[in-house]
Amino acid sequence: MAERKSKNWILFFAVLFALCIGAFLLLKQGGNVGTIAVIRVDGEIYEKINLDTVAVAYDIEIKTDYGYNKIHVEQGSISVCEADCPDQICVNQGSISTDAVPIICMPHRVTVEIEGDDVDG
Repeated sequence: MAERKSKNWILFFAVLFALCIGAFLLLKQGGNVGTIAVIRVDGEIYEKINLDTVAVAYDIEIKTDYGYNKIHVEQGSISVCEADCPDQICVNQGSISTDAVPIICMPHRVTVEIEGDDVDG
């Protein structure tokens, strides 16, 4: 009887381990790689950029009544490289290249996210 309980616990932990590994791999894989970065200010589209066609990296400066953000665009990724918000979460997030997690600057009402493959979307 004790041997059977022991085997059940081993099976339970083996299944739990396999589920954890599977969840980790799914999360690590992240989102879908898109090519279109969409910058929004106060919910309105500010600019759409096809990241696959960027030949030379460049910056976009966004100055609004809410504050200042500098967005760095390079082939395949985009980031907020400078902002005058107090928490700097948008800057510290780094660059994104998939649709897994957008960059959000709440104080300035700026969002940067990766969407599908169609600029006219």
